Amino acid sequence: MGAGLSNLENSYGTVTATPRVIAFHSKDQWKAHFDASKETNKLLVIDFTATWCGPCKFMEPAFKDFSAKYTDVDFIKIDVDELQSVAREFGVEAMPTFLLIKKGKVVDKVVGARKDELQKKIEKHRA
Repeated sequence: MGAGLSNLENSYGTVTATPRVIAFHSKDQWKAHFDASKETNKLLVIDFTATWCGPCKFMEPAFKDFSAKYTDVDFIKIDVDELQSVAREFGVEAMPTFLLIKKGKVVDKVVGARKDELQKKIEKHRA
C-alpha cells in the first residue's frame, strides 16, 4: 500500500490515485463523488490538468504535497481532454485551473502555476 498505490476500488468503480489525490476517468464516477460531497462541509480542490501542459507538470509535486499536508481536504485531478464536459461545466479555459468547492459551490479559483496562492486559498477555505 502507501506510495505504491495505483488504483482504488470503491463504490465508484476504479479510480486512479496517488496516496491522497483522486483522478477521475469517467463522468459518472466524478458526478457520484461530487454529488456525495455536497452533503458534507469538506473542501474539494480540483486540479483541471492536461498531459501536454507544462505548468500542470510543474504544479503536480506541490498538489501532491498539499494533499499529504491537508488531510481534511479532498484533492481531485481531472484531465480536461479525458473529461471535457466536466471542464466545460465549470468554465475551465486554461490549464492548470484549480477550483475550490464546498457544498457543490465554487468558493475560490486559481488559474496558472501559482503554488503560494493555491496554498493560501486552501488554508482560507478548509475550516
